[in-house]
Amino acid sequence: MKNKLVLIDGNSIAYRAFFALPLLNNDKGVYTNAVLGFTTMLLKIIENESPTHMLVAFDAGKTTFRHKTYTEYKGGRQKTPSELSEQFPVIREVLDAFDIKRYEIKDYEADDIIGTVALLADKEDWDVKIYSGDKDLLQLVSKNVHVALTRKGITDIDTYDPAFLNEKYGLTPDQIIDMKALMGDNSDNIPGVPGVGEKTALKLLKQFGTVEAVFESLDEVSGKKLKEKLEENQDKAMMSKELVTIYKDTPLDLELKNLTYSGFDHDTVAALFSDLGFKSLLTRIGAEEVEEETEIDELNFETLDQIEEKHLVSPSAMIVEVMEENYHNADIQGFSIINENGNFYLPTDLALSSDVFKTFLEDGSQKKWVFDAKSAVVALGWKGIALKGITFDLVIASYLLNPSESTHDLSAISRREGFSIVSSDETVYGKGAKRKLPEENELADHLVRKAYAVYQLKETLEEQLRKNEQFELFQDLEMPLTLVLGEMETKGVSVDTAFLEKMGEELNKKLSAIQSRIFELAGVEFNINSPKQLGEVLFEKLELPVIKKTKTGYSTSADVLEKLESKHEVIPEILIYRQLGKLNSTYIEGLLKVIYSDTGKIHTRFNQALTQTGRLSSIDPNLQNIPIRLEEGRKIRKAFIPSTKNWVMFAADYSQIELRVLAHIAKDENLIEAFQQGEDIHTKTAMNVFDVQKDDVTSDMRRHAKAVNFGIVYGISDYGLSQSIGISRKEAGEFIDRYLESFPGVKRYMEDVVSEAKQDGFVSTLMQRRRYLPEINSRNFNQRGFAERTAMNTPIQGTAADIIKLAMVQMDTRLKEENLQARMLLQVHDELIFEAPEEEIETLKRIVPEVMESAIKLDVPLKVDYEYGSTWYDAK
Repeated sequence: MKNKLVLIDGNSIAYRAFFALPLLNNDKGVYTNAVLGFTTMLLKIIENESPTHMLVAFDAGKTTFRHKTYTEYKGGRQKTPSELSEQFPVIREVLDAFDIKRYEIKDYEADDIIGTVALLADKEDWDVKIYSGDKDLLQLVSKNVHVALTRKGITDIDTYDPAFLNEKYGLTPDQIIDMKALMGDNSDNIPGVPGVGEKTALKLLKQFGTVEAVFESLDEVSGKKLKEKLEENQDKAMMSKELVTIYKDTPLDLELKNLTYSGFDHDTVAALFSDLGFKSLLTRIGAEEVEEETEIDELNFETLDQIEEKHLVSPSAMIVEVMEENYHNADIQGFSIINENGNFYLPTDLALSSDVFKTFLEDGSQKKWVFDAKSAVVALGWKGIALKGITFDLVIASYLLNPSESTHDLSAISRREGFSIVSSDETVYGKGAKRKLPEENELADHLVRKAYAVYQLKETLEEQLRKNEQFELFQDLEMPLTLVLGEMETKGVSVDTAFLEKMGEELNKKLSAIQSRIFELAGVEFNINSPKQLGEVLFEKLELPVIKKTKTGYSTSADVLEKLESKHEVIPEILIYRQLGKLNSTYIEGLLKVIYSDTGKIHTRFNQALTQTGRLSSIDPNLQNIPIRLEEGRKIRKAFIPSTKNWVMFAADYSQIELRVLAHIAKDENLIEAFQQGEDIHTKTAMNVFDVQKDDVTSDMRRHAKAVNFGIVYGISDYGLSQSIGISRKEAGEFIDRYLESFPGVKRYMEDVVSEAKQDGFVSTLMQRRRYLPEINSRNFNQRGFAERTAMNTPIQGTAADIIKLAMVQMDTRLKEENLQARMLLQVHDELIFEAPEEEIETLKRIVPEVMESAIKLDVPLKVDYEYGSTWYDAK
């Protein structure tokens, strides 16, 4: 069988891979996009070529023998990005794992190594395939030597043999050197003949054959200008030919027989892929993710029948197991404790009846490391036990380190850290209708393993947080906040059930009346909630213009109906019908379903480890999204009432917090001055942008200024602004340009933050909360554009989120210091809602703005507005 040698231009393929894929990094923070692309191509080459011999050649340094001829050789090249440079050692590690030879030699380039080896193999009548992104290597093409050139990325490849080379360029391999000599090469700073491009070079070579022949026959060259250029630059052309000629006699310390490739060791490669986080490539080679040595098949533990103080020393890792997703008033399945004295499982009945254990739980001096502190605090709170002394929460640590991960269950966190001792809850409990408790021995083993994982991973995650400069964010903000949220969830907020029921009846009457009007205007009765039937009525019976179609028929989405609003009087009725219908089903009926019968309250659950910006969200119910544009939506807040007679609701919210944060981060003097002077920022913006005095600012001017103020940090485009405020795209573009001229600090911030994100791969808030942006260097315009907009807004939105979280922690402390009965109940966007006795309102009016406005020191003042009344609605 004929030998098959594959030669790979290591630098070229690594560069291609780096710029073809978005900037990726694994869970250890190592950039891996070039490694992933290179390895993917390597596997494809091995599969497609079945080589008997392989070699990957690399450039050895910045200078080569060519620099002696021309000191400016490759002088125009930009410095290799550090994100790529640090991946070359990992690429070499990959090649070693695959047992593929790699080679580099001082003063020579990878091309010279490849050219020399290819010539040796060609003489031995071997088949040779060269992989590169560099056209210079086409000069090596022969009967036995074929060159695979990447055209786009690393997957689109053209393979050149002599016939295809002739078809593509009409040249022989040697003439590739002449072509490059004439046209030069900007990437390598090879001058060639200025003004001669590929088209002209090909024309000259088809007429004369070689560079030398061109200069010997200058009189026959057509075109006065071209002739002059050639005459003036003959020396440059001849030097360029010398520079682009691949040296085929490189002094190599290797022989062809040393390049044997007999395949890779499956386990070695799988272990490396697992370490790098290349799950897709593990699947490709048919491997499971390799578990690290920390996996323990058996974990000895003791099931306690009596709890003693020796079992409860500090610090202890502890699991409070609630099987249900909603941990409010749920059964606790069991407890586990890991500490220096051993591994213990505590059955529920024993634990909850033990005074020793209850004392331990409520002792703040006894340090406890947990998984999901909030659920533990709430689950025990419903049992009348105030859990204290929590100093570490694995969920919160994982969330801060991996904000883009969608799951932070204990088994997923463990696997990410290479510590696969814990099965997933789904494996142990099942899912859906098959979900049930296992036998107690299996349950005990599962809970002890969970606690063991927390015990072992605590130090690792804290070390990563410190490395990221995020430990203060974890310790001083997120950890105390999770306990505050636990208390808020347990307390809940009282709801006027009768009011909601009455409001539901009124809405049903309105919906019935609107339905009758819709049927009358449409001239037919139909199911308004059916997009198919609605589409047929609007676009076939009423013959309204079709805006958009879907796979199943006509689109009747909100944006389509809004565009048709002026076309027929039935459309506004349909829009209001939909809004009121959603209000009734989602918020009236929805809220009634989640009122706890034994407390008469709603106990929403706050998601602290969900959003990448750090914003809190809530579920069961979602109180962040109660619609307030419609008066009917605002009225829903009337149902939220104090839990005690003669108490009132008190609401305080930050005024324009994101714009104030923008002013501080962007260091924009005009914005800072406006906020320091207490000016209306939208009026001030209108004055600057429209170049008018304050008294000349119209309501439209202020409205437009407000839209761009809030849109600018979200990377609003001229199109987006035009749609938002109803002006032409050209006017919107001019408006944005004038805004950025008026606030140069904002413009500079937007440019700088994107540039830094492209370099670092992430952006940070003032408190070092990170958001990773792997798509920021993507070649895909849409992906890159989204990442750039995200880079602009995350430091703003995320810092605003951090500020209100900090205010909540400080507010909780202040309420306790003042010995007040007032309670913090809810957080919704930039607003905090309290309930308090009437006699404490004067104190709240003083301390709530004081705490919230001093939560963090900015270059501009924070401003808090507050209201109070008998319901949440009245407090707005």
